[in-house]
Amino acid sequence: MAKKRDRDIEKGYSVKQMVAKLRRLADCLEAGRQFKIQIAGERIQIPAKAIFNIEHEREGNFEEVEFQFKWER
Repeated sequence: MAKKRDRDIEKGYSVKQMVAKLRRLADCLEAGRQFKIQIAGERIQIPAKAIFNIEHEREGNFEEVEFQFKWER
């Protein structure tokens, strides 16, 4: 299997796109299924056993909230 390169990207979505992704995510979480998403051309499969957390950052006049999934490949 080919080793995946390190990657750190940020992808913007319209409100309509984000709502659709959040609905699919909620359905997968409730059903205990993996969540599949494509981000900037790469397909990602987040396993049902992934750890879910929410991160809040504040720096100067900016604030950021990140919904994160973490898992070991």
